[in-house]
Amino acid sequence: MRRSRLVFKPVALVLGTAGGLLAGAAFKKTWQILGHDDDAPDATDEDRRWREILLAAAIQGAIFAVVKAAVGRGGATAVRRVTGVWPA
Repeated sequence: MRRSRLVFKPVALVLGTAGGLLAGAAFKKTWQILGHDDDAPDATDEDRRWREILLAAAIQGAIFAVVKAAVGRGGATAVRRVTGVWPA
């Protein structure tokens, strides 16, 4: 296994965990800014409407995808700086 890949795996694990926490906090704050309750609805929340549940899911998915892409790209860039090789 290439050295860059060995360096990237633990970096990706740590960044992925941190990114998940960051994305969760960003979604919670976004949901509050949009004027909704403190907690986003669950898919099985009987008291919430379809529209609200689907809106929350779409916003959450978009935020998590953007954070995941940013964290992945940042981690790969950091590994290239350290090893001189882009992790594949």
